[in-house]
Amino acid sequence: MTVCTQAIRSLALAVLGGAVLFSQAVAAGEVEDAIAEQIAQALPALGELDIQPTEAEGLYQVITEQNEVVYTTADGQFLISGELLQVTEGGLVNVTEATKSELRISALADMGDDGVIRFAANGEQKAAINVFTDIDCGYCRKLHADVPRLNELGITVNYYAFPRSGPGSSSFAKYESVWCAEDQLAAMNSAKQGESVAPASCDNPVMEQYRLGRQLGVTGTPAIVLEDGNMVRGYVPAEQLAKGLGVL
Repeated sequence: MTVCTQAIRSLALAVLGGAVLFSQAVAAGEVEDAIAEQIAQALPALGELDIQPTEAEGLYQVITEQNEVVYTTADGQFLISGELLQVTEGGLVNVTEATKSELRISALADMGDDGVIRFAANGEQKAAINVFTDIDCGYCRKLHADVPRLNELGITVNYYAFPRSGPGSSSFAKYESVWCAEDQLAAMNSAKQGESVAPASCDNPVMEQYRLGRQLGVTGTPAIVLEDGNMVRGYVPAEQLAKGLGVL
């Protein structure tokens, strides 16, 4: 459980217990500011908040600085942590996941792709996937073994660093060595096959990418972020992945 999630649950308990209440009614148009002020006073660690009304009457969406999505009632007395589903003629729509997808697209765009290790599609690119990966993860290695086939199918694989054991670990150091290698692709291929990679150091984006993964909700690897912002958690065989992307 993240610190942010713990804090949100603590706030929910406080609200339900009556510890945090609006001191006065708020007029339409002032609701978002009042909610933001209340949450900020109770939980300043959440940082800057983005609050917007949802299509559900009286329910507001709250996006924290850590890109967590929660909901609150207009009077600020109840905070809801979980997925918001909308019933439509076509079935259920996951409103929360749609919001998170937009956040992932925006965050990846802000990060830029200068620091990714890219295995480009052969010939015309038909799709691209962004993979948060760990050098020593078994399923990450299994996915990497599929990269030649994915490239053959016109799918570019962009690697972002997510050493699961965190900074200071051997996996973290391995990724830094791969990124700093003269030939990043060859070094990645060797590392994914369990071979040793010559230690190397340089200014690198490994920590920044690791933090980005945590911000986007990556908890395990591989975590595949598609171009539409949806996240596929875990290994998916090349042919199945290509079909899902509409390439096959």
